[in-house]
Amino acid sequence: MFQKILVANRGEIAVRIIRACREMGIRTVAVYSEADREALHTQLADESICIGPARGAESYLNMEQIISATIASKAEAIHPGFGFLSENAKFAGMCQQCNIVFIGPSADVIHKMGNKAEARKTMIEASVPVIPGTEEAVIEVEQAQKLAEEMGYPIMIKAAFGGGGKGMRVSRSKEDFVANFQMAQREAEKGFGDKTMYMERYIERPRHIEVQILADKYGNVVHLGERDCSLQMHHQKVLEEAPAVILPEKVRKQMGEMAVLAAKAVGYENAGTIEFLYEGNEKFYFMEMNTRIQVEHPITEMVTRVDLVKEQIRIAAGEALSLTQDKISSEGHAIECRINAKMPGKITNLHLPGGNGIRIDTAIYSGDIVTPYYDSMLVKLIAYDRNRELAIRKMTSALGELVIEGVPTNLDFQYQLVQKPEFIKGEMDTETLEQMGVASC
Repeated sequence: MFQKILVANRGEIAVRIIRACREMGIRTVAVYSEADREALHTQLADESICIGPARGAESYLNMEQIISATIASKAEAIHPGFGFLSENAKFAGMCQQCNIVFIGPSADVIHKMGNKAEARKTMIEASVPVIPGTEEAVIEVEQAQKLAEEMGYPIMIKAAFGGGGKGMRVSRSKEDFVANFQMAQREAEKGFGDKTMYMERYIERPRHIEVQILADKYGNVVHLGERDCSLQMHHQKVLEEAPAVILPEKVRKQMGEMAVLAAKAVGYENAGTIEFLYEGNEKFYFMEMNTRIQVEHPITEMVTRVDLVKEQIRIAAGEALSLTQDKISSEGHAIECRINAKMPGKITNLHLPGGNGIRIDTAIYSGDIVTPYYDSMLVKLIAYDRNRELAIRKMTSALGELVIEGVPTNLDFQYQLVQKPEFIKGEMDTETLEQMGVASC
């Protein structure tokens, strides 16, 4: 097992990883930007190293600085968390070249699954169902127009190397296609440095379902059930829950099997997530693979009682999976609400709820400064109970008790959302919040 791990991230996921390492008896090294000098993760780690100015490109995305910090601190491994360099194949390759263990899949797998067009081809070859779409990536708008006419509208236009909802546009007719394609392409080039696109049939009002997998170095792969991540605004997840109550048991079983098949098809290693779109009528399609731990991993941990971060570390250290599929079960229901800041500021007062079945993943504290440089998420509030109805009640109570003063947040939005009749009935899909509008929630 590792003696020391460098955590190449910030915020609540850095704190989450540091806590897991503490429980495993592993020393930790935190890296931080000048803006994060007083951040909680720097205070909890055994060692802290400043790696650059506030801007992410000069600090948390600075590969050379992070590698140098790892070597200087004599850490044996790097945990990238999510975001930043977690799905960067070049960084994973640099770690390998420097004899540093990257806690995640190989650079080759990250590259292969990070290219969405390539991932589609791989899944088709593995007999995993995919959304009908272009077989090859496209760059020229004229070529894209011709393919769109052949496929038929509506069309989803996506960045081949995209993520997080960026570089995506829906075109419903040939009249709006060129404008949507060019806008998505500009966003892709700006956000990911690559203007390669691909297209697929747009599925109206689907459910966004993802399956958590774990895979070791020895070819063993298991899944830990699914999460419903359908509640989104601008392709950004707002609330997640596990399990997905709308799935027929037959489909749930098939999705799990397809997720394991997909992971084996690419020789996957470590924790990952296979994302599907569920169209209804027992039809579902592979959408993409996230080659890292997910923001919403706590709800899977709550229903399965498996610590995914510890499993990541054990796998990276060369241990075989201690779990077999027949030993994994899901009990109860868990919901996660993402509490985000609407603008920077100083947190003047903070009260976090507690009690049986309530989990808080956060790195904020009273007096903490929310800067404009990074992701706006402040708190992940998780509620667990023996069924969905009780979990909703518990979440409603916890949201009513949570106090964050000094910066405006989406707390009221979440409080109203979990009381919406559509949510309580489980009838919400990926388009529901867009159609409601933020003001109505």
